[in-house]
Amino acid sequence: MTDVIRDLARLRECVAAWRAEGLRVALVPTMGNLHGGHFSLVELARRHADRVVVSVFVNPTQFGPGEDYDRYPRTPEADVEGLRSAGADVAWMPAVEVVYPYGPEAAVRVQVPGIAEVLEGAHRPGHFDGVATVVARLFNQVQPDVAVFGRKDYQQLAVIRYMVRDLAFPVELVAADILREDDGLAMSSRNQ
Repeated sequence: MTDVIRDLARLRECVAAWRAEGLRVALVPTMGNLHGGHFSLVELARRHADRVVVSVFVNPTQFGPGEDYDRYPRTPEADVEGLRSAGADVAWMPAVEVVYPYGPEAAVRVQVPGIAEVLEGAHRPGHFDGVATVVARLFNQVQPDVAVFGRKDYQQLAVIRYMVRDLAFPVELVAADILREDDGLAMSSRNQ
């Protein structure tokens, strides 16, 4: 049974109870509109931990001007149902105000030099700063032992690896293989 949590104090209370039992906690960060690729991350997380938290949060700080933040597909009811079927313990579904208490514009930001500024980062300035910022916040909120990311977003994975090492986050990163559609296209929320 997947517990839907939107309040940070309640999330921390839940994780603290697991820790008191000596359980290992995994985090799977997502922006929702979940599909088979996401559910395979939950399955992989389950192999590395006793409890699995899946964050469902469309992060405004990784969208630039003119990008599709407002149009990004949001399917919270279907996401929760899918997470229940996949065996996630908690769906962490915070409001923007919970993740960014001073608002996205006034948020403390994390910048990863070099790797975040090439390839996709060169075409989407600030995108990976937003990714690193929200993942750092999710790590602080959940305090997982392990976090699972897909290799589909390879540059994102490289940015997160750099940040984890540089900021000494006590989080083991697990990279999941790419899951593909029947036609070979990598599964993505944007495919829908």
